[in-house]
Amino acid sequence: MSALTTTTEPSPAAIARPVYRVTGRRVIASEWAKLWSLRSTWITLGLGLLFLVAFGLIAASRYKSGIGSGHMDRDFASSTAVSLSLFGTNFAQLALGVLGVLVTAGEYSTGMIRSTLAAVPRRLPVLWAKAAVFGLVALAIATFGVFVAFLVGSHIVSGTPAAMGFSHSGVVRSLLGAGLYLGLVGVIGTALGALLRSVAGGISVLVAALMLIPGLVSLLPSSWQDNISPYLPSNAGESMFALTHDSTSLSPASGLLVFLGWTALALAGAAYRLMRSDV
Repeated sequence: MSALTTTTEPSPAAIARPVYRVTGRRVIASEWAKLWSLRSTWITLGLGLLFLVAFGLIAASRYKSGIGSGHMDRDFASSTAVSLSLFGTNFAQLALGVLGVLVTAGEYSTGMIRSTLAAVPRRLPVLWAKAAVFGLVALAIATFGVFVAFLVGSHIVSGTPAAMGFSHSGVVRSLLGAGLYLGLVGVIGTALGALLRSVAGGISVLVAALMLIPGLVSLLPSSWQDNISPYLPSNAGESMFALTHDSTSLSPASGLLVFLGWTALALAGAAYRLMRSDV
């Protein structure tokens, strides 16, 4: 007699699944994919780039027309090709900062943050990855925008007192400083979104820090303004890309250190709340 033998195939549940380790590289790759999957990313980055280039060219064209007509506005009288090309920085910082808030606070509003933190239980790598990914994207977009604005704007104002080229002292430093400033604004927006966990709250604090508080400080006595104003986030950031400096403003290196301090403070607050409170 022959023995009948049967073999059974293992069930799908019995097949061992590969174990994936949570690494910094994989967390960054995940955040990169999530960033570009949102329609708001493309729209807001496009607006930031448009603000940089369009307002820079509008300012350069207005300066050129004022020179030609002989009726120059006082605000444009001492302008240079650099200051004209960076005219849109104040508008671009809002677009990039708001998108930074959406990168983190948006996940809290939709509840997706629970899935994110379940995949990365240590939590802090999520914050570092979000800040690094969006900060580098904002830096690249902003740097590209300011160089395009300067290239076209310097051509518009050629032959005028504002004309400058890359060979002029401080020009490249100013353009790179503007790109770095806007990249760090994006990081601060990301940190505020994680700290406040509210899109409206994060945007409100961002706008207040960059635009409203400097206006309120200007109402203080002059002696107070001189001691406080240079260290405000927006003024310290502006000194990073200003072509000239006086006794009331910080040097580019000092402005960078102060603005890095504000960025680190925002990230530290976001990290503390992320570790100490529930989702």
